[in-house]
Amino acid sequence: MQRWQLLARLLLALVVGGWFWRSGSPGLGLLLGALVFWSYGLVMLGAFMSLLRTNRGEVGVPKLLLACWRELLVCEWVFAWQQPFNEHRVADFLPAQTAQRGVLLLHGYTCNRGLWNDWMPRLRRAGHPHIALSMEPAFGSIDAYADQIESAVQRLTDATGQAPLIVAHSMGGLAARAWWRRFGASGSVLRIVTLGTPHAGTVMARFSPAFNARQMRRRSPWLAELAMHESSALGAEFDCYYSESDHIVCPMGTAVLPGSRAIHIAGTGHLALVFNARVFSDVLSLLRPPP
Repeated sequence: MQRWQLLARLLLALVVGGWFWRSGSPGLGLLLGALVFWSYGLVMLGAFMSLLRTNRGEVGVPKLLLACWRELLVCEWVFAWQQPFNEHRVADFLPAQTAQRGVLLLHGYTCNRGLWNDWMPRLRRAGHPHIALSMEPAFGSIDAYADQIESAVQRLTDATGQAPLIVAHSMGGLAARAWWRRFGASGSVLRIVTLGTPHAGTVMARFSPAFNARQMRRRSPWLAELAMHESSALGAEFDCYYSESDHIVCPMGTAVLPGSRAIHIAGTGHLALVFNARVFSDVLSLLRPPP
């Protein structure tokens, strides 16, 4: 899907730009072609500016403009290169014998394991086994991902003799909660780290008709049922990273599970949370054995 989307953007930009180029306005053709190719950036800008109201008093225009620019660059890197063409470029790392704790990486909505291509080589250099899933079906129920997560957790546990750490972006954090409801227990994982996960739903989910998007809407029946089957102590298993500049999971408080350790990352868009240096550093700290 992402390859076809990229091709459609490119063809439309060439048609518009070529029309004006042949009409004797090459400069205007280049400008309009570029605007068409990155037209989704205008939609993104509108989403960021809406945070002035959604997260009123928490963020200003300069910070939002900078976060939007960074998010646009990250989106191009992920959705136009890493995911459509390099989903399997970096393999999982499961050495035969290791004393290092493993990491399970879970992507979010409309993503695949290529999202973690920058993480996996760094984890390998640090000696940590890891598995990055491409959760299927892409637009099915979030509950359907629990079996895939359980299989990966068991593989990491068997390889290392230790409960793994789960790092999940966006919808991946809800998939981790769905897994916990079926398979989780105290000690089955070290912790669950969520990056911009809509634990209480998000207003942006109403713009997609997909089944898992409907599950992520504010006050959805699925979220209510999920919370109803969770103990009040579950939040203690989670570290929840959130940002006032997250244009996808908003209001920003929806990214924090009650009882969790909440970590605020200022001025960072939704996808950019994955590439934040502090987040990766914190994960490595969690993986280090206690003195």
